Amino acid sequence: MNTVQIRSAERALSVGTWLIVGGAMLFSILTVTPLMERHSPKGWEWTAPILPLVVDAAVVIVVRLDAVLASLGGHGGRWPIALRWMTGAMTLALNVADSALKKDLVGAAVHAVAPLLLIVTAETGLAYRRAITAAQSAREAQLKAERAEREQAATERREAQERRQREEREHAAQLAREQREHEALIAREQTAREEAARREERERAEARERAEREARERREQMREQQQAERERLEREATQRRELEAREREQEARRQQQERAEREARERAALLSGGPVNEKLPEDKARLVVHASFGEGLPVRAAAELCGWSTGWVSARYQEHRDGTGLVLESAS
Repeated sequence: MNTVQIRSAERALSVGTWLIVGGAMLFSILTVTPLMERHSPKGWEWTAPILPLVVDAAVVIVVRLDAVLASLGGHGGRWPIALRWMTGAMTLALNVADSALKKDLVGAAVHAVAPLLLIVTAETGLAYRRAITAAQSAREAQLKAERAEREQAATERREAQERRQREEREHAAQLAREQREHEALIAREQTAREEAARREERERAEARERAEREARERREQMREQQQAERERLEREATQRRELEAREREQEARRQQQERAEREARERAALLSGGPVNEKLPEDKARLVVHASFGEGLPVRAAAELCGWSTGWVSARYQEHRDGTGLVLESAS
């Protein structure tokens, strides 16, 4: 059977089981309710349907859970068996009790049909489901084994093909290696002959080069002597120029130092006047700001010394930072 047929059989079994369960429950409720009404205390007759409903609910639980466990291949143990037989016995007893009390054997037999059918259907359905699950598991195992065999066969074929291809590649590589070795042998012999010819030619060339080198060395010695004389004269001239350059540099440093001292004295003179109450002329104010900037005074102190606003002094400080203030001072 294929999977579709197995599912169709399980569906038919499930539908038939639940039809029998539903019919048996309905018949049991209709049969047991009058018996419970006659044996209930006065005023509690309305509770008569509760007992058959409880028993039938237990039947539904047993049938449903047995079906789930059977489909999963599990087993609930002894308690589900005890519940299944206890609910079946209770259903049978409640259905035949009224006819048995009246000593009506035919009625008892008729009322025993539905409970017995329910009990046998539950057991048979459980057996069917277990058999279907076992058959399905066996079929899956068989299919898995067949698939494994096919995969093994495919793997063996692939390995055999890869082995043949590897052997072919190794054979081709061996042939190519032998061909390369033969060609290398021929090339080595040819190279040896060419090397002998080149060695002879090199020896003749070395002899010529040796003679030329000796002549070149003699000429080179003469040039080196002349060059050494020129270099001596150039070194003396260079030393004289370096001495003159050092003297000029010392003179420039001395003049720069004197200029820096003079500028420091001028700045000190400009800054020695202290704060003023009126604005100085712009050219003199620029000189004061330049001196303040050189001494690192803050903007407010420079503004007090020249009498101009801090904004104007800040702009002059920025010019000095950018380098334009120095150009303007020089021009002025």
